[in-house]
Amino acid sequence: MELIPVKIEQEAQVPIANKSDFTSVGTVALEKIHQTSPFIEANTESVSLSYLKQQCVIPVFTKDNEITISHQEFIEAALSSLRTVFGNVMSETPEIRVSHQIKGRTPDALHIPAKDLEEHQRTTYFERMAFIIKLPSICDTINGNKLSLTIGGVRAYNLENLYNKKSYEKFKFFIGFQNMVCCNLCVSTDGFQSEIRAMTTLDLEDKMIKVLQGYDASLHLQKMKSLTEQSLNEKNFAQIIGKGRLYNYLPKKEKSLLPELLLNDGHFSTIAKDYYQDESFCRNSNGEINLWEFYNLLTGSNKSSYLDTFLDRGANAFDFTQGISKALSDSNSNYSWFLS
Repeated sequence: MELIPVKIEQEAQVPIANKSDFTSVGTVALEKIHQTSPFIEANTESVSLSYLKQQCVIPVFTKDNEITISHQEFIEAALSSLRTVFGNVMSETPEIRVSHQIKGRTPDALHIPAKDLEEHQRTTYFERMAFIIKLPSICDTINGNKLSLTIGGVRAYNLENLYNKKSYEKFKFFIGFQNMVCCNLCVSTDGFQSEIRAMTTLDLEDKMIKVLQGYDASLHLQKMKSLTEQSLNEKNFAQIIGKGRLYNYLPKKEKSLLPELLLNDGHFSTIAKDYYQDESFCRNSNGEINLWEFYNLLTGSNKSSYLDTFLDRGANAFDFTQGISKALSDSNSNYSWFLS
C-alpha cells in the first residue's frame, strides 16, 4: 500500500488504503494549525528560511574550497520533493530549529573588539539544523489526538569532515505524523532514512522522493492505533523505567543480546515525571497508561535530545513501544527483559 496524495480544494480526507479506497478518517480545514510548543527544544532556537538565506554564510570543504549543500538548499529540495510526490496538497511554512552557532567576522574587522563589531562585519552559520513541514489537510485522529502528516530532516555539519576535500554529504530525512496536542513527532523506521548521502541537491531531492514514495501512511497509522488497545499498570511502567536505566550500564556482551534502546537516564527521568504530571498522557486513576500514551511520553522526552540524534531516537521510541507491546503478550519476546 502507498499514500496517495489528494488534490485539495477546501478540505481533504486522509487516504489510508489502496489507490481506489479512500476511507474517511478525519478532515481538517485549510486554516493553519497553531502549535503550542516546538517539535524539539533542547538548546535550539527558531529561525526563518529567509534568515538562513540572507544572514548565514555557507561552510566549504577546506582542502578544495568546494561549497557544501546549505541548510536552506536542503529545505528547498525537501519542498520540491514534496511537490513532486503530493502535487498541490497544501503545506505549511517550514518550521526550522537550529543550534551550535558558529560565529566569524569579515577580514576588515580583524582587529576590532567584539563589542564594537558592526552588523555587516559579523558572519554566522549554525552547525546543526532541523526542520519540519506539515501537510495539515492530511490528518487522522488517535485517542482524541489530531495527527498531521509531516515531513522533515536534520543536517549536522559536525557529522561531516569539512577539513577534507568535498565528498558525499550526509542528511537525515523522514515522513511521518506530528501529534498536534503536544507537537511530538511520530517517526517510524519505514518512513525514516537515517543517512542520505548526496553530492548535489538534485541527488538529494531524488533520494528524498524515494523515501516519500516508499512510505505507507496507512500501515503507520494502523500500528499507532493498535497501541491504544494495550495498557501498562504501574508495576509494568516502573519495571520499564528501572530496566531502561540499567540498560545503558549493562556489560557489552549482555547488552548486545537485547534490542537497541537509544534513550538515556535523562529521558527516563522526564518520562517518569510526566507519568504523573503530563496533562495529556499521564496515568489514569488506577495507575494505568495505554501504550499510545506511553509512546507519547517517550517522544515527549526526546524533545530534549540534540538535533543530530533527535530523529534516530524518535524512530527508536516507536520500535521500543512496539516491542513492549509484543512482550505484554509473549514472554519469549526479546523485549520481555524490560518487563521482567
